[in-house]
Amino acid sequence: MDEILLIDKPPGMTSFGVVARLRRVLSKQEGKKVKVGHTGTLDPFATGLMIIVTGQMCRRAMEFTKLDKWYEAEIVLGIESTTGDPEGELSRISDRKPDKGEIKQVLQKFTGKIEQIPPAFSAVKVNGRRAYQLARAGKEVDIPKRIVTIYALELIGYDYPVLKLRAHVSSGTYIRSLAADIGKELKTGAYCQNLRRIKIADYDVKNAKVLADFGILS
Repeated sequence: MDEILLIDKPPGMTSFGVVARLRRVLSKQEGKKVKVGHTGTLDPFATGLMIIVTGQMCRRAMEFTKLDKWYEAEIVLGIESTTGDPEGELSRISDRKPDKGEIKQVLQKFTGKIEQIPPAFSAVKVNGRRAYQLARAGKEVDIPKRIVTIYALELIGYDYPVLKLRAHVSSGTYIRSLAADIGKELKTGAYCQNLRRIKIADYDVKNAKVLADFGILS
């Protein structure tokens, strides 16, 4: 099997969990161990498109990793999370209610090339270890800033405290960090409540299979 598989990842599952389940099923079908890899992770709480490669296509994984991505996100204002998502410890920061015009002005500030610090709870490597491993151990995580590109950032809905965004971003962009930075700029605090990856370059989640199509129920 030398294939590209488009998978719609369910919530609550790690990207490595998706790969492990598919490897088990495909290997059983083929009667031998099938090499399976991913081309970029999604956070466990997130859903949406993953490009999975099998067999010889695993050698081309990095080609897909560097592609642009599109996300739809729900960001909650007034509350911050230690992880930037619903899985962290939540703290009320502000009751301030910015209007739609102010939000659109702030979003413009985050369009184009921007500096971003990946979340402490992320797969970024720090001194040879994953940042989330250090964070879970209670150690201070010092992740350097990186330059990412936000090609488009569209407000598609706002009903305080939840604003909904559609973002077209470069590889390496963290929507959790973007949400937190937007909250700081609005002086409200914010975290990413829901996140869905809808496209990777020309690959669309509409064309993806779900794990149940492979007989995987959990």
